[in-house]
Formats: sequence, C-alpha cells, structure tokens
Amino acid sequence: MTTRIYLDHNATTPLVPEALDAMARALADEYGNASSIHSFGQRAKAALDDARTEVARLIGAEPGEIVFTAGGTEADNLALRGLMGAAPAARPRLVVSAVEHEAVLETARALARRGRPVTTLPVHATGLVDVAALESVLGADVALVSVIAANNETGVIQPIEELARAAHAAGAAFHTDAVQAAGKIPVDVRALGADLLSLAAHKFGGPKGVGALWLRRGTKMAGVITGGRQERNRRAGTENVPAIVGAGVAARLARARMADESARLAVLRDRLEAGLLAAIPGTAVNGAGAPRVANTANVAFDGVEAESLLIALDLEGIAVSTGSACSSGSLEPSHVLRAMGLPHRRVQSSIRFSLGWTTTAEDIERTLAVLPPLVGRLRAAR
Repeated sequence: MTTRIYLDHNATTPLVPEALDAMARALADEYGNASSIHSFGQRAKAALDDARTEVARLIGAEPGEIVFTAGGTEADNLALRGLMGAAPAARPRLVVSAVEHEAVLETARALARRGRPVTTLPVHATGLVDVAALESVLGADVALVSVIAANNETGVIQPIEELARAAHAAGAAFHTDAVQAAGKIPVDVRALGADLLSLAAHKFGGPKGVGALWLRRGTKMAGVITGGRQERNRRAGTENVPAIVGAGVAARLARARMADESARLAVLRDRLEAGLLAAIPGTAVNGAGAPRVANTANVAFDGVEAESLLIALDLEGIAVSTGSACSSGSLEPSHVLRAMGLPHRRVQSSIRFSLGWTTTAEDIERTLAVLPPLVGRLRAAR
C-alpha cells in the first residue's frame, strides 16, 4: 500500500493527540453550559477559562481580550463587520490588501455593497505590502486597515508593526488575519501594535470549528451575532467547550514547540525547494526573497497545469494544494499570485506545499523522487 504523505497543513492540520484526549474528556465530563451558575456550568466555565488563558498566551494577550468564535472566517467577519459597524460616520472607509484570505476580501466586498468605501492595497512582486503605499491611501475617512500577517498561499510575512503604526498615525484601527501565523511564528499583539487579530485552532494542531478574535481593550465593536451575553457580549451563543478545550491544549503545545518546530520545518522546506529547483528545469518559488513562514513553499512548474499535477501527486499518495482550500472548486486563478503580478501561465502552474508536525524528512525525499518524472510526463503530454 502506498504511504500517504500529507503536505497540505495550511488547509488544516491533523489534530495533535493531546488535544484529542483533552476533547474526549471534556465531551464526557464537562457537558454543563458555561453560562449556568450551578456546579456543572462552573466546571465548564473553568475549562473555558483555562483554554482562553492558553490561547491568550500564544499571542501575548490577556485572557479577557479573547473572543472565541466558530473559526478564523467568523473571527475575520467579526473584526471587519463589528468595527466598521461601530465606526463614526466620518470614517466610513475600509482598507485591505490585495492578498488577503477570502474571509477578509469577501467581507470587504459585502461591506462595499452596503455603502462602505473599500480601498485595496497592491503588493510587490514578492507579495509584500509597501508601507508607503498604505500611507498614500490613508485619510481621515479610514476606520480600519486589515492586512494578513502570513499569507496562506505563499507564506509571505507582512511588516505588520510598520503597517499598524501607519494606520494609527492616520487615526485608523488595525486588524491582522494571523490564521497562518499564530502557532508558527512568534506573535505578540503588543509588539505588533494591532487592535484586532484573528486565529484558527485547526491551523496549529487544534480542532476545526473554533477560532478566536483578539480585541484590544477599549476597541469599540458592534455586535454581529446577537442573542445571549456570552464572550462578554461580543459573540452570542453557547460556547463549544470541548472544541475550545482542544484549542487551548493545541495553543499551549504550539507555544512550547514553536522554536524547535520552526527550525525543523525550515530545513525540510529548504530541502524541498532546493531539490525541486535542481531536478526540474523551469521551476520557480513564488514569494522567494520575502520573509516567509518556515512551512510553506509555493512552487511554479513551467508548462504544467497545476490541477493535473495535484491529481497526479494524489494518485502517488502525496496531498498538496493549488492554493487556499476555501477556493477549492473555483475556476478563477489564485488572486494572491495574480496580485503579485505573475504571468497567467505561471499562476496556473503553481502548487502549494505546506508542511507541519506530521512531516518527516522521508516525506520530503519521497516527494522529490516522485515529482520530477511526473512533471516530465505532464510536459510531454501537452
């Protein structure tokens, strides 16, 4: 039987065993409603508080600033809709980068349809946002700037501190989608200078269906999901305690293992990229030259359709992606790579390899052995 190799950790990570064990215990034992005042509810609330503390520690925040959501998409929606909904009439405009995740871009488009002006920032060929470009579009009418911390397709890390400083100088708030950064690189909300930050547990070994929005104390926000008073009136609805418990455990482990794991994955990622560039002519790394998270390689194979290569790799037992899992099934080419100004043929020939805690050196060597002949066959078949 062919060994299965999973190189799509940016889409979702396998659940770490410690989180699975903690969730199983919570499902069996902590079934009370965390809003109830009896002992069952208080036990559930204590489990919730412990997880909130661990998630806060992962990003250098205070537990009381963490709002649990149903995922990174909801956290992004809450950040944009909530802050823009509370913005004064004199500040109706939102600024986003062209390489945001769909959770931000689609929300921005929805806000635009409701009369909120939206400005989209261009990026350099490496995928980086220019601070000067942001400064040039800022004005007294901007309420919020949102720029992704680490790109889900290329792994490119943005200069968040400088961008946040520019936004604040113009009187605007700053949000960063850190879904692909939290748990992979050190994230300190105080040092970054952001006002809002989104994350998702399933990107760092936690379960799907739970995310969080960090909200700096004093930041005004309108309610998006109305109902009860959960999450300090920020997000109504009974909390999913078992999933949040799993998120807390995954956050604690990610923080403890981050330095070693990042160094390990950087070696594997570099080996993969160097091996592909050496073995396959007409190959290029998208985002090369910019700072990137250690686990991500977005590689273009000239003369090959990415979808065909993805299917061929899957038949060999190797799972990769052509980009964001949230765009799966879309006929549109990657908006991230197009925003970087890459030619259409290069965009259409690009594959994302994203490594994680299950990735081994053997996985990389197997991939390097399989890919060259596959690319050769696909090129010959054109």
